[in-house]
Amino acid sequence: MTLSHVITALGGGQPVTGFFLVLARITPLFVVAPLFSSPMIPNPVKGVVAVGFAIGLTGIAMHGQHIPGDPLPVAGLVVMNLLVGLLLAFTVAAVYAAVQTAGGLADILSGFSFGATVDPVNGNQGGTFAELYGLVGVMLFIAIGGDAWLLHGLARTFDLVPLAKGPQISSMVAAANAAFASILVAGVEVAAPVILAMLITDVAFGLVSKVVPQINAFSVAFSLKVGVCMLVVMASLPFLGGWMSNQMYGSVATALNAL
Repeated sequence: MTLSHVITALGGGQPVTGFFLVLARITPLFVVAPLFSSPMIPNPVKGVVAVGFAIGLTGIAMHGQHIPGDPLPVAGLVVMNLLVGLLLAFTVAAVYAAVQTAGGLADILSGFSFGATVDPVNGNQGGTFAELYGLVGVMLFIAIGGDAWLLHGLARTFDLVPLAKGPQISSMVAAANAAFASILVAGVEVAAPVILAMLITDVAFGLVSKVVPQINAFSVAFSLKVGVCMLVVMASLPFLGGWMSNQMYGSVATALNAL
């Protein structure tokens, strides 16, 4: 049975083909994007939600569009729509990855990286602060309406890149490369207060060990560094929401401008 026969059996024509193209554009959100791709959400639930979004957006996406019925052009359009959805999901995921990177840097500098735990958000092993930043990042993502921005951006892609047309691959690659390159820089930016505090703490312990060599200052440095790091993290986390809001807006805008 060919693809044309399957489409005909499902009701035939362009609406069914358009539905699968819309579903192809939505699918990367549930694979890459924060919150939507969380392993805490069962895969059947993700599938049902994705199909629901596709049903709701198909009418908008199909307006004034002519979808080819031959299998080969349809397969090419499926790939193109996957790439469009993947770019949008990846640029937003880069913001969340930067937050987790900041947590990882805090773990390394404070010594918490010696005790790895499993992050419930993505299932990866990480330190205590990486897990904390990951959970706080998801909560802030919901609080600032990041899920709504992502869905609005997805709906906007159908105006910029209709279902039957292909995006600009070169600009998409450049946008994805820029998002990937910004992860480490943004992570250092978020973790800057912790980095500065740990640097000052290390310098202070170094001076104490030089002035009073009889005291093994670094034997007690671990516990004090953990305490200082926790205080700095508690003081800096309230400012993370505004930073994420600006970065989320910029990420969605970057992805849409690249299409």
